[in-house]
Amino acid sequence: MFGLNDRQLAGAAGAGSALLLIAALGFQSMGYAPCELCILQRWPHLAAAVIAAAVWFLGWRRWLVLLGVLAAATATGLAIYHSGVELKLWAGPQHCSGGISGMTQMSTQDLMAQLQSAPVVRCDEVSWSLLGLSMAGWNALISAGLTVIWTFSALGRDPR
Repeated sequence: MFGLNDRQLAGAAGAGSALLLIAALGFQSMGYAPCELCILQRWPHLAAAVIAAAVWFLGWRRWLVLLGVLAAATATGLAIYHSGVELKLWAGPQHCSGGISGMTQMSTQDLMAQLQSAPVVRCDEVSWSLLGLSMAGWNALISAGLTVIWTFSALGRDPR
């Protein structure tokens, strides 16, 4: 696929997940606070990036690449779930709210004041979209593509 060997395919898929993480953090730095599902979607991408690094440094191993397929498929499933919540196709978590940093160092009064002023980031509202797709929708499409790339790598033969 694309003239890449199985190890390079895994690396490309992992790099794609890393780029999605960078993009998510970029949006966050621009003021788009993530909801609970947004944060949850990041973990499988982190796992896929770490797995791709392991494949790159340890060499292609089918079991390792299958973990990459699983991570990418999990990211796809979570993004589809989040997209469905945004489209009101099904209910999302009851408690989608923003986090509060430094709460262990706060007094009870300061904590209560911050809790009351903390913005609630709803999982069922689209905060940004492009061409009619939300960030969760784009994540679903790109994650599905990364799952396909991981799968092509997994279907390869161990070069050893």
